[in-house]
Amino acid sequence: MELTIYNYQGNNTNKTVHVDDEVFGIEPNMHSVYLDVKLKLANLHRGTHSTKGKSEVAGSTRKIKKQKGTGGARAGSIKSPLFPGGATVFGPVVRDYGFKLNKKVIRLARRSALSAKFANQKGILLEDFNFEAPKTADFMKFLTAFQKEHLRTLLIVPDKIKNLMLAARNIKNTQVIEASSVSTYDLMKADTVFVMETAIPKIETFFK
Repeated sequence: MELTIYNYQGNNTNKTVHVDDEVFGIEPNMHSVYLDVKLKLANLHRGTHSTKGKSEVAGSTRKIKKQKGTGGARAGSIKSPLFPGGATVFGPVVRDYGFKLNKKVIRLARRSALSAKFANQKGILLEDFNFEAPKTADFMKFLTAFQKEHLRTLLIVPDKIKNLMLAARNIKNTQVIEASSVSTYDLMKADTVFVMETAIPKIETFFK
């Protein structure tokens, strides 16, 4: 498929570039997208919550009252969940929320997310550019040129471009990410995805 290239001032350059239909133009598989986003969020979940069971609670192991004759229920340990300061029954424990997802599913999810953005006119191909200095104001001018200054945006670059990354660092809901590091979550979170022209070969390599 052919995509139109824009410059960072928001103007159509009247140039087009051919991109791989298997990366930019597939029928999105939204279930794979769901699984990959779920995996990303699961890996972000620290899972450090913990409660103490009966074997972990501090307390005497002496039987706290005689078995019979008290008129109440039997009680053998002060560490019982029935008493204040006692154990927690089936409470949360430290765990890893991550799960295994096949690489083919992850790549399909990325292609699906990217294809969905371009199919819905939320993907824009850009001519390569950089700033002379890492100025936030310059990056804001770039977003304003496309009327995206109030939206969540993602700019995919071929490699680290220091001035661009520093210029975008203080702008809320804006990310500049290398093509090799883009996740399905990053793509789906953004309202608009900008892709630099020279990032296309790397995207086609890492997403297939």
